[in-house]
Amino acid sequence: MISPKVQHRAAITTAKVAGALLRSIMEYDGNKLTSIAPRLIPHLFVRPGELRFSEWKEFDFGKAVWTIPDHKMKMRRPHVVPLSKQALSIIRELEHDDSLRTYLFPSLRSMGRPMSDNTLNAALRRWGYGKDEMTAHGFYAMAATLLNEMGIWNPHAIERQLAHAESNSVRRAYARGQYWDERVKMMQHWSDYLDQLRDRATILRPQFGHGGS
Repeated sequence: MISPKVQHRAAITTAKVAGALLRSIMEYDGNKLTSIAPRLIPHLFVRPGELRFSEWKEFDFGKAVWTIPDHKMKMRRPHVVPLSKQALSIIRELEHDDSLRTYLFPSLRSMGRPMSDNTLNAALRRWGYGKDEMTAHGFYAMAATLLNEMGIWNPHAIERQLAHAESNSVRRAYARGQYWDERVKMMQHWSDYLDQLRDRATILRPQFGHGGS
């Protein structure tokens, strides 16, 4: 197993507590944008800044993918995120006009700027989660930990979807673009898993294993 390369930010990494958090998110009835963003981020494996700066032009809804350009990524490489059915459904709740709104989540003060970097963390505090319990970046760590613990996914596929850097340059060149089919399956399974945690449903094990390149 490849250990998740995550920074030491507060994160919920147990299934039971994650389910309680997801229920808190669903029960929030505040501003529409600030209620949709925390519902979406658990499904995407992205850092908070990548979600805040997401633009409508980066999404291909026909292919169900979000392509994040290199200048927005920590490792300065473009990154493609398969969109699960749940992620697509949540995004469709956002009303938008490309000529007026560049960002999926614009600032409440200015449509030309993205949502504040404190918005997601502030929501977590309102729900009673202290900064030593959960942060917006913690959703990224949650996915890294729980997916590895499942033991059903190729660790390299998890790493690729988390957009972690490969330390060896030869392996990095070889690995680029691999595991796509497995990543698509994994992202859908992850969204289904989150729904099961939220609804306290029985967790079902998928009938597929590691994929190829």
